Amino acid sequence: MSHIVQIQTEVRDAAAVIAACSRLKLPEPKQGVFQLFGAAATGLGVELPSWRYPVVCDLTSGQLQYDNFSGRWGEQCELDRLLQMYSVEKTRLEARKKGYSVTEQALADGSIKLSLQVGAAV
Repeated sequence: MSHIVQIQTEVRDAAAVIAACSRLKLPEPKQGVFQLFGAAATGLGVELPSWRYPVVCDLTSGQLQYDNFSGRWGEQCELDRLLQMYSVEKTRLEARKKGYSVTEQALADGSIKLSLQVGAAV
């Protein structure tokens, strides 16, 4: 039986952020206070390619703080890739906790199809 799910991402899991950064070959995120253009933000800072300021993950609220000046200081596609990979890694982590196996398939449109199988842990 197949189910299609759409997810609005809240970033709350540091292990999934670290795994996503590793898969994307980004520097390891660091906890701290980061200066954005007009304010400081506290959380887990992620450096994206060609972004002037880091993306700061508030793991308590699940929200992201960043300033890319409508794409002038960082391309939106880089943030989209991070959120996509975070979602994949968070799903994999939660599936493993429940003993499910996960297979992953990259699709032609850039999306990633995850299939979970109950009772067949990897």
